[in-house]
Amino acid sequence: MRQLVLVLRVVSCLLLAGLILAPFTQIIMRGVFDVPLAGAEEIARYMLICLTFLAAALVSLEGGQIRMEEFQGMLPERPRWLLQMAIEIAGIVFFSVLSVAAFLTISRNFSSTTATLEMPFVFFMGPLAIGAAFLAFACASLFWTTFSRGKPDEKQTTLT
Repeated sequence: MRQLVLVLRVVSCLLLAGLILAPFTQIIMRGVFDVPLAGAEEIARYMLICLTFLAAALVSLEGGQIRMEEFQGMLPERPRWLLQMAIEIAGIVFFSVLSVAAFLTISRNFSSTTATLEMPFVFFMGPLAIGAAFLAFACASLFWTTFSRGKPDEKQTTLT
């Protein structure tokens, strides 16, 4: 699991760097050399899509998703534990269905390309399919942790 987290972290940092460099390069090319970089917007959009879907599992594994912790904190321990497990089961189901749907869409549009860069559809939709699969795996991992612990996550909200 640590290796997966490390790979996701490195890939996310590289994608973030690419997301910053694509518009920056476009600004320099257009502003300084008066030669626009064809496809820079599509490259930036692609980096954003990849970053969003691939880093989402990392965010989930590290507890960064919105969880309505204030509401959960008001519940007694046993219902809170059951609610947390139900949320993770819902995540497993939802992201598994999303991943399968994305892989099916890719397989049905395998020869299609994007408009500007003529990027193969599999590369454009791939981050969604892979990211949803990673999210399903992350939800399964979180479910197993919550289930095996036998009690809910501690909820503490600090107000400043």
